[in-house]
Amino acid sequence: MDYLTTSSDYDYSATSTTDENTYCDKTSVRDFQAMYAPILYGIVCLLGALGNLLVVGIYAHFKNRLKTMTDVYLLNLAIADLLFLFTLPFWAVSANRRWLFGTGMCKLVHFIYRINFFSCMLLLTCISVDRYFAIVQAAKAQKSKVKRLLYSKLVCIGVWLLAGLLSVPEVILAKTRGDFEESSCELVYPAALSKSLKIFVSAMQVCVGFFIPFIVMAFCYSVIVKTLLQAKNFEKHKALKVIIAVVAVFVVSQLPYNSLLIVKAIDVASATITDCEIVKKIDIAHQVTQSIAYMHCCLNPILYAFIGVRFRNDLIKILRSVHYISQKKMNNFFSGPKRSSMLSETEVTGALSL
Repeated sequence: MDYLTTSSDYDYSATSTTDENTYCDKTSVRDFQAMYAPILYGIVCLLGALGNLLVVGIYAHFKNRLKTMTDVYLLNLAIADLLFLFTLPFWAVSANRRWLFGTGMCKLVHFIYRINFFSCMLLLTCISVDRYFAIVQAAKAQKSKVKRLLYSKLVCIGVWLLAGLLSVPEVILAKTRGDFEESSCELVYPAALSKSLKIFVSAMQVCVGFFIPFIVMAFCYSVIVKTLLQAKNFEKHKALKVIIAVVAVFVVSQLPYNSLLIVKAIDVASATITDCEIVKKIDIAHQVTQSIAYMHCCLNPILYAFIGVRFRNDLIKILRSVHYISQKKMNNFFSGPKRSSMLSETEVTGALSL
């Protein structure tokens, strides 16, 4: 079977076809990637690993910490982020036009990258749904804590299985290309199906990785905001700020990247972009927006864990145990305003981790 190699998320061929008779020299795109990717991926990897390892460490240190659905989702989210970050050093090395790790590792890294990309987005969706039930349906949620904890574990199993299923095309299509001097790890599509498969993979990534999570988050958080605004005797400003920050960060980090994916998918379907300079600018914009999207791994521990009182208190206990900081300094640094209402101490505290 004949195969046609198309550029993946990480590799940009030195030349590519812009129409039937013209080839576009993408050497400048590869040069930009070699300079830009290692630095940005290194920063994302270090910052993301620090925050997510702290989250996993807290759950490992406090054995009885997994008490709510949100806790189960946060632990799985941190694990997914860490596994996702594990793949970035490989792409940083290969950005210098050399994939040094063989075909087997190429398939494995692609699979780990994609399964954790999908699981991250699906888990963010689950967290928003859990917060919806915990706050909007607070009475029912309080009565079924044990069942909800069991359901959350089953949901996480389902999320990982679905993410694995959606990642199967990566394992099948990922292959190494080129010689030792200039090799790459890319998705290689069969020539007869290259256009339809490319569109399918891009559509699946955009739908599962952005549109479905965004629609669910927008609905859940809009109803949560309405509920909080109607609550009495409740200091709602911080809760609202958390919700706004969660949605804003998701949109700002993911929308530009997914918009570029849509543009590239349309171009694959109809070949509307034939100017070489425009193609190269789109490829460079793709790299930049992709790096911005990856920053979400660094922000997840802050937005979903350490912004909350419970996680900060657990971190205080760990710091005290290793004598890194005095009790007085920790209290001054981590203390926040006390909540007086029943709503803020139960439903909102557990759901938004405030």
